[in-house]
Amino acid sequence: MATYVDYTDIELIEACLGGNQDTFEELLRRYKNLVYSIILRQTKNPDDANDLAQDVFLKVYRNLASYTPAFKFSTWVMRITGNHIIDQHRKKKLDTVSFEAHTEEYGVAVVGHASSTEDEYLKQEQTERIGKILANLPEIYKVPVVLYHQEGLSYQEIAEKIGEPISKVKNRIFRGRKLLKEIMGGA
Repeated sequence: MATYVDYTDIELIEACLGGNQDTFEELLRRYKNLVYSIILRQTKNPDDANDLAQDVFLKVYRNLASYTPAFKFSTWVMRITGNHIIDQHRKKKLDTVSFEAHTEEYGVAVVGHASSTEDEYLKQEQTERIGKILANLPEIYKVPVVLYHQEGLSYQEIAEKIGEPISKVKNRIFRGRKLLKEIMGGA
């Protein structure tokens, strides 16, 4: 089997679309850890994360022809991953990472420590509300906010992943938080 480690992502994609299926294995090798870690942080379940990661790569493979080289391949893969997690959450009601730890940054009041079933219900309702609002943020703000707050990536890492300067990343995170705060205050 040939080795494709020196190929760029674009070269691998073109070769795969040209009929060389082995090149997809190199793409899988490059991005499997990223996809798995994103999913694992959302599901908190290694078995679910493995299954969902396989589903994501099937989607990537099936939609490879629709990839636009103007954008980084890693960003495209992360978008598919994020959308797949959201779809699965809606279908199966998977537990997602709690947004409560970050709500103070958005200026949102959070219900105190759960001491009763009602408190637990209110806390879960608040978490779901924040999750829905975040899911509906414009992609330009949602991706950096999620990568920073949920994935724990640095500004530099986010800039590299989405192919934008650090100043844009910081600005988008700031504006994303501000938009979340406005929506939460008005909703």
